[in-house]
Amino acid sequence: RLGYDLYHDGRLSIDNTVACATCYGLNTGGVDNHQYAEGVEGRMGGVNAPTVYNAVYNFVQFWDGRAATLAAQAAGPPLNPVEMASTSFDEIAAKLQEDTSYVERFKAIYPEEGITEATITDAIAEFERTLTTPNSRFDQWLYGNDSALTAEELEGYNLFKEYNCATCHVGPNLGGESYELMGLRDHYFEARGLALTEEDNGRYKQTQQERDRHRFKVPGLRNVALTWPYYHDGTRATLEEAVRDMGTYQSGVELTEQQTADIVAFLNTLTGEYEGKPLTNVNKQ
Repeated sequence: RLGYDLYHDGRLSIDNTVACATCYGLNTGGVDNHQYAEGVEGRMGGVNAPTVYNAVYNFVQFWDGRAATLAAQAAGPPLNPVEMASTSFDEIAAKLQEDTSYVERFKAIYPEEGITEATITDAIAEFERTLTTPNSRFDQWLYGNDSALTAEELEGYNLFKEYNCATCHVGPNLGGESYELMGLRDHYFEARGLALTEEDNGRYKQTQQERDRHRFKVPGLRNVALTWPYYHDGTRATLEEAVRDMGTYQSGVELTEQQTADIVAFLNTLTGEYEGKPLTNVNKQ
């Protein structure tokens, strides 16, 4: 509960206007549905915000893997000059210290430390661990309910495996377990027609190893129907576009319109439940 309140508290930002939930809304699929996240004073980031739902299953956090844990991830945006732009966690803690309720709650949970960077981010991480969305229709099918998926959705699943989507989108979150090259079978960035950015370097930003250039943490696919736009650069507005171009650049196949529709139908079965209710997105028309 403490982490939930901190997650929604604008006081983590320099001008008290931006909270974690601003870009990772619980009622919008855990994202903001914008190409790039908007921080304080309308400052725009350079990468698409991945969903916070099921992030606990990722082997690292951020597209470039620069955070090893949820707590480390939570420590990033408050001090990012484009996002929350606070100058230090001491500054944030001082603001929270003025709230007697927070002082009491931190003292009860962290009696030795009180309000610090470590305890703030630990509480947020503990809250984020609760953001799992089980019991999708695909889960129900895996558990033996043969009627949970339609024939079209099953065909989409078969294509998903046939064209090796399941090679990278693996595990409980159907992704988030490896870094992979964007443009494995064709030149994605060349075809994109946009100038390269620092964010396009992916994992290379952290390692400076040439092999890691354009490698990104594979996104999980749970609730993917709610988390548009797609890719690290947010350039694909619909699942149809994202799937078709994944075929081209990652699998080396030109999917037909019907194959694309079948795979999209399968991906729509990955929307799960949060707190016992089907996850929805208030932005979805």
